[in-house]
Amino acid sequence: MSAIHEQAMNYVYQQVLQRLLGYFTRAERTALQLLIQRLIVAAGGIERMSSFTVMIAFGGGKDSAYTVALLRAAQLSIAARAPGTFNLRVATLRHAGITPAVMGNIHRVYSALFLYDDPRVEMLVFDHQYTHAFEPDLPFSSAGREQNRCDMLQAGHLSAGDARTTFCNSCYLGLAQFLGRAISWGNGADAVVSGDSRKEQKQYITWLMRLAQGSGLHTGHWRNQSLQSVMRSLDHIGQAWLHELYGEDEPVVSCVRPPLLPAKPLNPTFVPINDLVCGKADDHWNLLTEFLAFRFEDLAFSFSESDCANPLLMAHMQGLRAQWVEQREYADGIADYLVLARSLMRSKQMPVRLIEQAMAAYDGEQRIEARRELAADFAQQAYDLSEAQLVCMLFSPFVDGGAGLEAFLRRCHPGMLVALADLHRALDGQSAPDQVLLWLVEISGLSLPGLQGLYKRQSLTRTDPTSIIARIRLADPDQRRIRRVDPHSGELQVVRLTGR
Repeated sequence: MSAIHEQAMNYVYQQVLQRLLGYFTRAERTALQLLIQRLIVAAGGIERMSSFTVMIAFGGGKDSAYTVALLRAAQLSIAARAPGTFNLRVATLRHAGITPAVMGNIHRVYSALFLYDDPRVEMLVFDHQYTHAFEPDLPFSSAGREQNRCDMLQAGHLSAGDARTTFCNSCYLGLAQFLGRAISWGNGADAVVSGDSRKEQKQYITWLMRLAQGSGLHTGHWRNQSLQSVMRSLDHIGQAWLHELYGEDEPVVSCVRPPLLPAKPLNPTFVPINDLVCGKADDHWNLLTEFLAFRFEDLAFSFSESDCANPLLMAHMQGLRAQWVEQREYADGIADYLVLARSLMRSKQMPVRLIEQAMAAYDGEQRIEARRELAADFAQQAYDLSEAQLVCMLFSPFVDGGAGLEAFLRRCHPGMLVALADLHRALDGQSAPDQVLLWLVEISGLSLPGLQGLYKRQSLTRTDPTSIIARIRLADPDQRRIRRVDPHSGELQVVRLTGR
């Protein structure tokens, strides 16, 4: 870089900083100075800042976008007053829940903060076993998509489509792999910054420790957990979860997965800044929507921060369950989910305008039908699954030796009842007509070996004390319960839903 070019770029960075500071309140400017001091201490002094790399995980949501902006302000502020500043690594885990709209938000945040072409900034995307520099139009790899699809189908058929088990555990428990890869990439990261609230940190670390202890790991108090110990526990639980998910059929059914935790030790400094980050979107609304050009994802109910499944699909699954499994109306299941969605958005201190916008999208029969079509389209694009295949997963007709197969056929495919015996033979690995084999694959979205593996497996119930999946579900801090009156019996029911 020539001296003239460097001078021009420094002028641009100063302009970006001044514009960014113009959106900060007095409290946020004070928080920025505290963050700068915190980073200088973590680096071991201002003279070491230029060789210090700070990493943040960016899921494309509003909260992490705000935290990235705060870190960028710290980076540019230090550069304006010292010979050098820290290097910034922004890492994104790519999964099926990262839609093109989310990628667009990430791109606009990067553009507004002038991260592109700044040699002090790395913007990385970790997609299955691959690592890419961020590009707004970067496609989701076929390997990553197939992994998400494999895990979703396998977990869904073993759990009757339980929301957390089906959509989220694979991605969440893969967090250890993602963090390990992101921290160790290149020359490594010296510090990891997190804006998660103290309450959220306590909830999830406590949840993690309970699972780890139940799996034979020894852990201490949640306050004493290091980043390395958290990652190690996540990795241990993730391996146990995969083994339970696929059993002995893992080489046949599952996909090739990235390496586990990197071989070299990871010991970055963990820098929590939850006490510096404002959690209310209304307090920095103009910064988000004007400066960062953040657009709230219509598919995500506006409260999905880094979830692996978008809430629109979760609502759709609840509607399908009500219609096909519970023999109620599709709209009844949507109403159940909206109760949860409103509760979650309030707990996340979402602006009232966004809550009402999300609720209004389901106001009336026509809008519900439009959202149903939108959700079905997302399921097809993200997971290559049709509505009929999602309904099949909700019934879980193949596990337990096909115990629920007849009931599934009677409810959804009565014309196939004549082939019930052939279906059982095919699932048991015996010879059966080609038409029967083809129907099984088409209606489930699974391969024949995968179906035959499920036929030998038992369903994973939340009451099984030996099941890691059951323990994950019971310990889930994001579970919500709603009360409703059963339309058929008139009895009060308590329904457990999950927001992820």
